[in-house]
Amino acid sequence: MGNGIAHVFARGGYDVVLCDVEQRFLDRALETIGKNLEREVAKNKITAEAKAVALKRIRAVTNRGELAACDFVIEAATEKFEIKTEIFRDLDRLTRPEIILASNTSSISITKLAAQTRRPEKVIGMHFFNPAPVMKLVEVIRGLATSQETFAGVRDLAVKLEKTPVEVNDAPGFVSNRVLMPLLNEAMYAVMEGVATAEAVDEVFKLGMAHPMGPLTLADFIGLDVCLDIMRVLHSGLGDPKYRPCPLLIKMVDAGWLGRKSGRGFYTY
Repeated sequence: MGNGIAHVFARGGYDVVLCDVEQRFLDRALETIGKNLEREVAKNKITAEAKAVALKRIRAVTNRGELAACDFVIEAATEKFEIKTEIFRDLDRLTRPEIILASNTSSISITKLAAQTRRPEKVIGMHFFNPAPVMKLVEVIRGLATSQETFAGVRDLAVKLEKTPVEVNDAPGFVSNRVLMPLLNEAMYAVMEGVATAEAVDEVFKLGMAHPMGPLTLADFIGLDVCLDIMRVLHSGLGDPKYRPCPLLIKMVDAGWLGRKSGRGFYTY
């Protein structure tokens, strides 16, 4: 998601500092951004010159201290509260107090993240959808302390990026994943219980519900580890057993079968 969001901002005319923990992750991100921009050139969505300009706008760094000069920060780390907490505390220390700190979290409480900072009114959720350069929706999530000024600024920024912002209040999974993830989880139960194969489940949804891809293909695309993290947030945050992660999902993640990114999930890649 981080490279997709960087792509969106650079294509939208903004200078981007892309930060990650290792150079190899940054190299891979820049390669992906280049390929995706080239795809847009091939489809006549942008010019070759626009691609070159967008790539020049992205500066890749491993030193988080270089974010201190940024005018807006969006975090897109893995979906674990402990990791995001450490990042937000550090960003609060590094950046100017008037700077908005946004999270691309797909399920974690914005209120809890904001409470890790000295600027809770400046913390907000800005949830892009994968692939970020293509998908139009951005869930804009208010924490309990998020100010109207912060919300309006992020909403307007999303529009400038040619996205469609939808206002959502802070709750586990927000709207998108509170509804989507139980669907994916139930599809996994259907496979685990022998109701149908993964291929059959996906065909039912593609042909019967006109979904562009089946729920298990989508789970592989999202990452099964991410699906599990979100289900655990829903289960603990809402306290309802209907959000209990499918045991098959837990086993697959334990085995390192994370979906497309690991080469194996419900399908082999």
